[in-house]
Amino acid sequence: MSFQLSLEEGKTLVALARKAVEEYLGTRRYVSVPPNLSEKLMQPCGVFVTISIIKNRRKELRGCIGYPSPTAPLAQAVIESAVSSATQDPRFYPLSLGELEYVVFEVSVLTPPQLVEARKPTEYLSKIKVGEDGLIIEKGFYKGLLLPQVPVEWEWDEEEFLCQCCQKAGLPPDCWLMDGTKIYKFKAIVFEEDAPKGEVRLKRFEGK
Repeated sequence: MSFQLSLEEGKTLVALARKAVEEYLGTRRYVSVPPNLSEKLMQPCGVFVTISIIKNRRKELRGCIGYPSPTAPLAQAVIESAVSSATQDPRFYPLSLGELEYVVFEVSVLTPPQLVEARKPTEYLSKIKVGEDGLIIEKGFYKGLLLPQVPVEWEWDEEEFLCQCCQKAGLPPDCWLMDGTKIYKFKAIVFEEDAPKGEVRLKRFEGK
């Protein structure tokens, strides 16, 4: 991918996500975008903020919400996504202020989604790659997104990745084989805390 971020920029984004949640849970106010950020952090970008709680040395998802498309400046999108991830993910009850000591933040900056072209559905298997691509599957009013790190963490191959993304959209798992289904792929730069309030690192992942 041509768009790149430095580790320092990644640290800034993760710290901003944590600060945004801490401020909102404490005061119900949104923090402002910090002044003097790098130009890249003010470019419109898609982004997701993932919050995971550490239990018995293992991570469990606690919230994940974001913007698939570049609709807002990156720093602002991180603030809004972080607060939404902590308070509005319908899969979980809202995060409490006390839980901030036990959660890690992960920020995934996305490239714009690109439609995957295929003459027949089985070609999709060779046009996406686990460990590199994230997926969006769309059919009618249904839409589902999975970040590129998800199939790696669950040890899925490309076919299972497609099936799971269909299910995330609320569709049958084989919907990617059906006429009228649109498949988009994107890449992500992912920065994460290695422990609650810990060091931030660039996350690398490889497929099967």
